[in-house]
Parts: sequence; structure tokens; C-alpha cells
Amino acid sequence: MRGAMLLRRGLALCSLPALVALAGCASAGSASSSPPPLASAPVIEAKPAGVWRSGAMVAAANPLAVDAGVEVLQAGGSAVDSAIAVQAVLGLVEPQSSGLGGGAFMVHYEAATGDVITYDGREVAPQGATPDLFLNPDGRPMGFIDAVRSGRSIGVPGAVAMLEMAHREHGRLPWGQPWRAAERLAEQGFTVSPRLNEMITAAVTRGGLPPEAAAYLTTDGKTPLAVGSRLVNPRYASTVRLIVARGAAAFREGPLAEEIVAAVRREPTPGTLSLEDLRAYRPNRLEPVCGGYRVYLVCGMRPPSSGGIAILSVLGTVENFDLAAMGNTAAGWHHFIEAQRLAYADRDTYVADDRYTQVPLAGLIDKDYLRSRARLIEADRAMRTVEPGSPPGAKPRGRDATGNGTGTSHFVVVDGRGNVVSMTTTVEGLFGSRRMAGGFFLNNQLTDFSFRPVDDAGAAIANAVAPGKKPRSSMSPTLVFRDGKFKLAVGSPGGNSIIAYVSKAIIGMLDWNLSPQQAVELPNLIARGPIEAETSRADPQMLETLAGMGHVFRTGRNQGEVSGLHAVRVMADGRLAGAADPRREGKAVALN
Repeated sequence: MRGAMLLRRGLALCSLPALVALAGCASAGSASSSPPPLASAPVIEAKPAGVWRSGAMVAAANPLAVDAGVEVLQAGGSAVDSAIAVQAVLGLVEPQSSGLGGGAFMVHYEAATGDVITYDGREVAPQGATPDLFLNPDGRPMGFIDAVRSGRSIGVPGAVAMLEMAHREHGRLPWGQPWRAAERLAEQGFTVSPRLNEMITAAVTRGGLPPEAAAYLTTDGKTPLAVGSRLVNPRYASTVRLIVARGAAAFREGPLAEEIVAAVRREPTPGTLSLEDLRAYRPNRLEPVCGGYRVYLVCGMRPPSSGGIAILSVLGTVENFDLAAMGNTAAGWHHFIEAQRLAYADRDTYVADDRYTQVPLAGLIDKDYLRSRARLIEADRAMRTVEPGSPPGAKPRGRDATGNGTGTSHFVVVDGRGNVVSMTTTVEGLFGSRRMAGGFFLNNQLTDFSFRPVDDAGAAIANAVAPGKKPRSSMSPTLVFRDGKFKLAVGSPGGNSIIAYVSKAIIGMLDWNLSPQQAVELPNLIARGPIEAETSRADPQMLETLAGMGHVFRTGRNQGEVSGLHAVRVMADGRLAGAADPRREGKAVALN
């Protein structure tokens, strides 16, 4: 297979003394037009991983979802089988973050062959979407909450179709078996957790819930279900049975599809999504974008996600500095913060759905280009302003006008054969659009587009709305290899802050020699503009030192706490070590 061969180059090149980074790989299996091929290198075969002796592990944001994934692994299931079980339960018990009405990205590693492939289940804009989708009649952008709660925000769901595609290629159990735990929990009920209660409260406070959602999540339309309450969802159980019987076809035609369309087209501000849009949806199987970082190869998602590019941009910039020597100090964080600022400026300007916009992918992660960006960083002083660079192959673009949503989840599975799934899944905002169909919430993914198609100077914005286009994502499911062998899987929710969260965890483990749990628990410092600092975890003296360098912090907010990092790493002794972000409710469970 051509895609597998391309990936093997990158894995083999990791072992060369003079590491040559892959800029990426050509698209394979896309349902739409493919982006142009990227930089290549001589083909060098990597050896398969051999016999796997490191056990298995599941790390996710809710204990019930982890238990479901473990149950599938114990039954002999693959990493993909387990991922289906995890997602099915997350959509029930953590509906504020992901679900059947949303989308997802998956990076998969097959140990027997050494192949890495990604699956794109991103939602798409309906054919009725126009560049002024989120503009009021006066030409000004809609209020964000108004846009979220409208039918205009809902894209064609893709998570189930993506899981079905991955299962056809990597599943070991019958399609229906991984769904059993979700069906059982939906019928018998589960306990409302503190986080679910907190999220219901936030939704009620921030714009409210429509009648169906309010009836499900509150006692009287406005009082959130109390912690410890029993929540049952027979509609969700029925939908699961329909998915087991019909697969993703249940979303393309029939009663469920009709119910989705009806929910989208309800007032206020109905959307245009149609049965034709649902029937036309297909997930994509794509090659990853990969690049070298010191002695490692880092692989992630290509567009429509900006995550893989931006992670490699951050890492490729800090690679020019000795972060290991700096350590977990103000100096180390200063260089990481500046690299973030540079990466975000480029990401915001140049990255979008590459079927609609020319994305200079190879240029954005080119080593020479990133070396030139790194030269902008001073050792003891923050840059006053940060502008997007001019990577090779780039065309001028308008200044971005895209908002930020945080309703997402991430999980990692390693099965007993050494196969790995790193998957980020989302309904976009808090309970998505807050509209329901089939017992689940529909996404508000289209608010990931720029609300304005052009900037103040009239320049076209890359991430503008278009029919059939996928909104740019920041989701960053990531795999790391060394000498052709799997070493690390990581990812996080958190809107565009995902890039900062995942980069932080990778640097913490690879440069600062921290355990996965220690790296996950590092403070979050997000530097897309003024730094959003997790002051509850950050050293006050370090923050004071950074401020003395000229770094500006956003006051009155502690946005860094919304991460949900989950990771699995192969340690030096060959054992698996997992991490679950304490900012959420999950856990990491190992199987011997």
C-alpha cells in the first residue's frame, strides 16, 4: 500500500543520526479531491514491531467509558473495537463534550505492519451553507451563543461513519459487540457526576436549554439534575440498537435521519441541513502529517485539522533550543510560550480545509522556515508583536475571525497486540447546539468557521464558510515513535488551546523527562494572545519572572483548567504508563 510505504520512510528515518523530518504524506482514500503530494525521501523499510509484551491500556475522561473499553479488550477486541465502546459510552455519560451527533479524528497504529493511518470524521457544512451563514442582516457577525443555539451551527455528523470505516479495517469483534455497554447504561441508567452537573448548570446559565434538552437534563426546565441522580435515556438505547443493525446508514436515511433534519430546521434560526446532505456524507481515510522532533517522529492529523501542523510547528521551533537543559523553569516556559505564539499566528492565517484553500503544509513545518521563526525568540524578553510568517508556498490570507469552543473529549487505547488508537471527539460547544435527536445532542461544529468571510481589508479568510467545506479544527490526536517503534499517544480537548495542551505534554515527557501523569499535570499556559495561565498549578514566582520578561497575562480568568489530556507511554523498561487529566473525571486502566 502506497500510504503505508510513505509512513515507513518516516519511521526508519527516525533512527538515522542526521534525522530528516518528513513534511507529510500524500492523501490516500479521500472522498474528495486530494491535496498535492508533499516532500518525499528515499524509501527505507521499517521493521514491524514484533511480539508485543507491554500489555494493554485505556485512558479516557469518564470511568464508565474506560470500563467499557477495558471490557472489549478483555473479550479479545482490538484498539478500534475498544474505541467504539469508549465513544458510545462517552456520548451518553459525557454528552456535553462528544457523541453520536458530532465528529472525530482518529490516528491508528498497526503494530504488525508499522503502518500509521488517520481517519477523518469531521462534520461538513450542508450544501445550503453560504459565506454569510453567521452574519446578521446588517452584515455584522451574530452573537456567539445565538449562533451556537441556531440550526445554522449544525454540520453533518461524522463520528459513527468514521468508526464504522475504522472497524471494517481494524475491528476483530462483531460490529455490535462494542456497543453493548452503552445500550445497557442507557436503559438501566447511570449516576450524574459532579462534572455533568457542573456542565448542565453552565448551559442553563449561558443561554439556556431548548425544551427537549431541558426535560432531559433538569428537573423543572431550569434546575440541573443533582449530583448522584439516576439518569436514563431509552431513546439513546434505541439509537444504539439501530446503529448496531444498520451501521452509519442509520444517519443517512430513515427515521433517525429525518429526526436530525427536523431538529436542525426548527426555529429559532433554522439551518439548511437536508436528507441529501446526510446521504452524501462519507468519512475520509488520510495519511498523517509527520515530522521529526529531536530523535522522535511525531505524527498527527492533517487538514481539516490544524492540530498536526501546529504541534509540529511548536516542536520544530523549540527544537532549536536546549529545553532539556532549561528544564521546567521560567526559561523553558518562555521559549515554549514564544513558540506557541508563532505557531498560532501561522495556523490562524494559513490552515483550513485544504480541499477549498491552498494550505502550505510542507512550508509551515519546514525545518529551515521554523529555524528562521525561532531566531525571532530572544532569551530573556517576550516579543512585543507576533505576525504570521511567510512559509514556502504560502499565499496572502486575511486575518482570522474564528471563535473558540471547548466541548470535546480525548482518549487513548493500546490493545494486547500493540495496536494504538489516539482519538479526539467532539460536539464542539457545551452540549453542542443543545438540540437533540435520537437521545443525543447535535453538534454546533459550523461555529468553528470564521464568522466573517473577509477581514477589514477585504482579504479572503482561509477558514470561511462554504457548502460542503469542513470547519478548521484544533483537535490533535498524536502518536510519537522512536527507531520505528511506538512510544507515546496523547491528545486533549480544549478548543484551539488543544495545541498548547498537547505540545506541553509532549515537551514535558520528551524534554523534561517527566512521567505521563506529571506532564499532564503541568500548568497550562496558552499563548494565542495574552497568556491564559492556570494559576492554581503554576509557580507564582515563575509567572512573576515571565511577566518581568514582558509576557502579558489575561486577568480574571483561569481558562487553562479546561484541558482533558489523556496519554499512554511506553517506558524505558517496556511497560505502559498512562495518564488521566485530573481536571476531568477520567482514569487510565492497564491490563497485563
